[in-house]
Amino acid sequence: QVRLVESGGGSVQAGGSLRLSCAASGVTYRTYCLAWFRQAPGKEREGVAAINSVGSTKVADSVKGRFTISQDKAKNTLTLQMNSLKPEDTAMYYCAAGPFSYTLTNALRDGSYNYWGQGTQVTVSS
Repeated sequence: QVRLVESGGGSVQAGGSLRLSCAASGVTYRTYCLAWFRQAPGKEREGVAAINSVGSTKVADSVKGRFTISQDKAKNTLTLQMNSLKPEDTAMYYCAAGPFSYTLTNALRDGSYNYWGQGTQVTVSS
């Protein structure tokens, strides 16, 4: 049974940083991809960043150069380091797990994932 629990959200001023964590239990890293998605009110869920078990990553253009995804397999933790935050980054952020993908071609599409966390809110004020 896969369980994903996010933490680290909060309120920050524009230009600030936050670090999100996702505690992942029941995930076999050899066979899974992990990702962060976000959804702002009235908008569709958007893929932010993904990583597979061999360490390949994919980051959305909207956050490239500002957000970094990483994983600690020993601690079963997925992390999203968010720097230079903007008001448009305000959203509920979700951790997701899905079948392994070597190329990460569809890694930022929510249909690629079958396990989701409850989410953690990030609010960036101007």
